[in-house]
Amino acid sequence: MSRRRGIMSSKLKEELAKELGFYDTVQVEGWGAIRAKDAGNMVKRAVELAQQQLKQ
Repeated sequence: MSRRRGIMSSKLKEELAKELGFYDTVQVEGWGAIRAKDAGNMVKRAVELAQQQLKQ
């Protein structure tokens, strides 16, 4: 099974993790250690940002 290429850039993911308050976990344990809820909140926030950009 091959890995899919991510849609979000690493920089965007890091910024969102910082904004949502779980970047420390990412730094210490990696992306695999974040909770599913945090991952969902990160995607939700990314969609909100994309919608805001489309409105402009």
